[in-house]
Amino acid sequence: MKTRFLGPLEVSALGLGCMGMSQSYGAGDDTASAATLLHALDLGITLFDTANVYGSGHNEELLGRVLQPQRQRIVLATKVGLSWTAGNTLAIDARPERIVAECEASLRRLRTETIDLYYLHRPDPAVPLADSIGAMAGLVQRGWVRQLGISECSAAQLREAHAVHPIAALQSEYSLWTRDVEAEMLPTCRELGVGFVPFSPLGRGMLTGAIASAADLGAGDMRAGFPRFSGANLDHNLALVRQLGALAARRGVAPAQLALAWVIAQGDDIVAIPGTKHADRLAVNAAAADIVLDAAELQAIADCFPPDAVAGARYPARLIGAQK
Repeated sequence: MKTRFLGPLEVSALGLGCMGMSQSYGAGDDTASAATLLHALDLGITLFDTANVYGSGHNEELLGRVLQPQRQRIVLATKVGLSWTAGNTLAIDARPERIVAECEASLRRLRTETIDLYYLHRPDPAVPLADSIGAMAGLVQRGWVRQLGISECSAAQLREAHAVHPIAALQSEYSLWTRDVEAEMLPTCRELGVGFVPFSPLGRGMLTGAIASAADLGAGDMRAGFPRFSGANLDHNLALVRQLGALAARRGVAPAQLALAWVIAQGDDIVAIPGTKHADRLAVNAAAADIVLDAAELQAIADCFPPDAVAGARYPARLIGAQK
């Protein structure tokens, strides 16, 4: 697979988002997930994305167990700053002492001495951002972390963080389904030389064409409670997806491949991390890295999903402020 750079880290043009192996998209299957992780290596994928909050540590443990023998071949990215509450909501905690303790725990679960890319999962409104990034910079000095990242912040916060310590990557939601980062975040990343890592580049599965109604969301699937997947919003959004499906059919590729090819064509500094726990879907996604789209095709795809065309908020109100 082609490679790109996040700061000094050379990674595959498409990485693998691993959250769904441990939470949010129905029951997990560690055996199937392990096979998917190893198949990713066979396909040339080198960037594996997790977080301490995914499955409350389970996801890091899974990656550590499966990938430790291949550690020299991969780039491990994880995150700090979010945790699940007893009420099944997300809480932000980016106090310096918490960051240090959580990093130590992540290293143990991942079975590694160094995390390649360590993201602040969310800026904490109760903690000065400089204090949080300063604590993470200290982890670099200790040798626990190679490069720093930040997720779902504003342009001003990215500038502030980058002034404390160089930021290798910003991770935010970006796809045909969610295009708001194009206005300010992508230009700021490029001004500062920060790589951009889109999560949910397939619109949480919507852009695959596999969802035809709310009935396709099984038990334990968090999307059932998300505004974009409910009622009239879902009907509206499915009509947009059908347009994408028609373009994909004419091109002779899967809708997911067309959507991913469009995202990574937005710049050589973009490394998308579609998530899946199924090896067959992973192979479909990985093939998107080889699709070359001309200017007319890129425009036709973008026209299916103009900015603000999608109906519904990204998250339900109970998760606003601590998303993903």
